[in-house]
Amino acid sequence: MTAPSLAAAAYIDAERDLNQLVGSLRREPRIGCDTESNSLHAYRGQTCLIQLSTPDRDVLIDPLRIADISALGPLFADPKIEKVFHASEYDLICLKRDFDFDVHPVFDTMAAARVCGYTRIGLGNMLEDLLGVRHSKKHQTADWAQRPLSASHRRYAQMDTHYLLPLRDILYAELGRAGRLEEACEYFADVTAFEVKSHEFDPEGFWDLCRPKDLSPRQAAVLRELYILRDELAQHYDRPSHQLIANKALLKLAITSPRGPRQLFGVSGLPPWLVRQNGDEISQAIAHGNRSLARPQPPRRTTIPQAIVDRYTALHAWRRGVALSRGVESDVILSKRSMWTIARRKPASVDDLEGIPGLGPWRRATYGADLLSVVNGGGG
Repeated sequence: MTAPSLAAAAYIDAERDLNQLVGSLRREPRIGCDTESNSLHAYRGQTCLIQLSTPDRDVLIDPLRIADISALGPLFADPKIEKVFHASEYDLICLKRDFDFDVHPVFDTMAAARVCGYTRIGLGNMLEDLLGVRHSKKHQTADWAQRPLSASHRRYAQMDTHYLLPLRDILYAELGRAGRLEEACEYFADVTAFEVKSHEFDPEGFWDLCRPKDLSPRQAAVLRELYILRDELAQHYDRPSHQLIANKALLKLAITSPRGPRQLFGVSGLPPWLVRQNGDEISQAIAHGNRSLARPQPPRRTTIPQAIVDRYTALHAWRRGVALSRGVESDVILSKRSMWTIARRKPASVDDLEGIPGLGPWRRATYGADLLSVVNGGGG
C-alpha cells in the first residue's frame, strides 16, 4: 500500500517556536529522529534539516533559519528519552560536528533489524515489509540546503521519521522474543561509536588514492600537485572534491601528464566545463609536479607481527562461522576493531577481555570462552 494521508509536519524556523517545542517534548519517552544534509552538493556538508516525530506529531526543524538551536542539546542528551534513528551513524556525526550535540540513548532500527537477521534493511524496505507502507526515496540525494523546501521535500523528510516509533516497537518485541535485547544494546553501542574527522585538508592524503608502488616518484609528485589544486577548486566552487574531479581522473592525469589544456578534454571524470574554466591551472599543476625536485615519500606502513595476523585470521574465521549459524552478518557478532584489539592483546582470561571496545558484558559472557580458545590456539 502507499503511505496514508498525513497531516503536514510542523515547520519550525524560529528560535521561540523551537524553545516551545523542546519544552513539550521533554515529557516524551521516545522520539523518532533523522537529519538531512547537503554533503553531496557542497565542499563541506552541513545539517540542513532535523526531523522529529512522536506518536501524535511530526516536526521539521530548520537549522539554516534558526541562529541558535542549542535548546535541542539537552533533549538529545536526556537519558530518560530514547532517540530512535534508522542507520544513525551519519546523523549522529552531523549533530556532533555541526552543533556539538551528544545523543543518547539511541535505538537504531537498522541495527536492530540486523541483529534479528533481516537482509532488506533500508528504511523503505523495512517500512514496506513490516508496516505495508511505501516510502519513495526520490529525494535521498537532494540538495537540502535549497530554500524554500517544496511540499514534496517536506513530506519526504516527514516520512523518514513518522513511522520510526511503530517500526521500533515491532523490532523491540522481536528482539525480546528471541532473547536478543541485551545483544542489540551492545550492537547499538558499536554503531553509535564514532570519531568526527577533522575538516583540515591533508595534502598528503593523495596516497590514499593509490598504492605507492604503482606510481613513479615523478608521477607521485604530479598527483600531489593535482590533489592540492582539486581541493582549492572544490572550495572555490563549493563542491565535494571527489565529485568535482574523480579520483580516477587525478590518477590518469598523474600517469599520463598531458601537456596543455587541449589534451585535458576527454579525460573521464574531468568535466569539460572545468577544463574550460581552469584548464590552465590544471596544466600548470601537472608541469610543476614534473619539474619538482622534491619527490613525495610514501608513508611508512607499520608491519604487523605475523603472530598477531594469525590470531586475527583465526578470529575472523570463528566470527564467520558464528554469523552463519546465527543467520546474521559477521559484524553483528564482533567488529573488526574488536578482533584486532583481541589479537594484539592475546587475553589469557575473561577478565582480560574487559575494557576491549565492542566487548560488553553480554558478548564477554556469550563469546568469552570461545575467544580465549581461538587466540590461545585452542580452536573454537
